[in-house]
Amino acid sequence: MPDFTSGFWSPYIAIATILAILFCLILLFINSKRPPSTGDNTTGHVWDGDLREMNNPLPRWWVGLFLITIVFSIVYLFMYPGLGANAGSLGWSSAAQHDAEASALTTRIAPIYQQFQSKPVASLTRDPQAHAIGERLFLNNCAQCHGSDGRGAKGFPNLTDADWLYGGAPEQIVQTITKGRHGIMPPMTAAVGSAQEVEQVAQYVLSLSGGSSDPVKAELGKAKFTSCAACHGPGGQGNQALGAPNLTDRVWLHGGGLQNVIAMINNGKDNQMPHFEGKLTDGQIHVLAAYVLGLSQGQGAPQR
Repeated sequence: MPDFTSGFWSPYIAIATILAILFCLILLFINSKRPPSTGDNTTGHVWDGDLREMNNPLPRWWVGLFLITIVFSIVYLFMYPGLGANAGSLGWSSAAQHDAEASALTTRIAPIYQQFQSKPVASLTRDPQAHAIGERLFLNNCAQCHGSDGRGAKGFPNLTDADWLYGGAPEQIVQTITKGRHGIMPPMTAAVGSAQEVEQVAQYVLSLSGGSSDPVKAELGKAKFTSCAACHGPGGQGNQALGAPNLTDRVWLHGGGLQNVIAMINNGKDNQMPHFEGKLTDGQIHVLAAYVLGLSQGQGAPQR
């Protein structure tokens, strides 16, 4: 695909466009000339015994319209992009137009968010107007992964509980939305050992949260868990500084159960949340963070 978007094709596209316009002019010239006549203003072609092709030139109004379209195309290609990489005399681009419209919109809505930025994120969870705006921002930017109700799905965190990979304080939520997050768990098979040892560690991980596990295998896997403790902690409580999940609760981002835990140990996981810095203004992120914080506190829409 990059081959079709590189500068290599630009001159060929420009030449093909110019040739297409010249072809239209030549075609118009050829068809505007009256072909030889038989003397009765027909071409001599007869169908079904009595249908004769008349030898009339192209209507002038039609020729005029055709010429206007050709002239329009030439003027358009001079002013706007169309001849390969040529930007045109106006220097217009869809990206520049989008940026200009986005900038104008940001300027227009800035006063709406300015009234919220001086207020703490926690206090905005009880503000009806901030909640309504935050809900729309969430539906437009976050619901695709976390769901319209914020309850997430397998691989996408539930924002309505109190379980936070990177912390649920207002400033941490703002940081997550602004900069995004990139959580990586490397495959641990080499560190843990054989398939039997991987299962033993998985049994131990399940036992940490009180899940169904084999106590004998879990005890054998405890020693091998030291390979995991660097991120998850000696007791498996996790580490919010790293985004390492707490293994002592019943919250499983990528699915619980023995087979899911074994797959996680063997294959690891690479999850990324995109950053919204530049896409959303500071004021929008401030209000959105308040809405997400409200979700985790089980708050519905505040009463007006």
